[in-house]
Amino acid sequence: MIDDPQTTRRQKRREKRIQNSRRQCHCCRQTFMFCWRCRCGFAICQACMHENAWGMTCNGITWTCPDCGGQNGYGNQ
Repeated sequence: MIDDPQTTRRQKRREKRIQNSRRQCHCCRQTFMFCWRCRCGFAICQACMHENAWGMTCNGITWTCPDCGGQNGYGNQ
């Protein structure tokens, strides 16, 4: 069976997109598919966010980036 060039291109694009979506948590230094990210580049995984939420949010709707001080939403509102 001959590989279709379009299928090969789609697979390569998908692999690249998945690879680019992985982020390293600034706290625990592990790589995750999902991290909370700030516009400045700071990324924190869900477990570290839950552990440090007491110092990053006061209302549960937004969180403050510890690097730049920018306000970011949780996406729940």
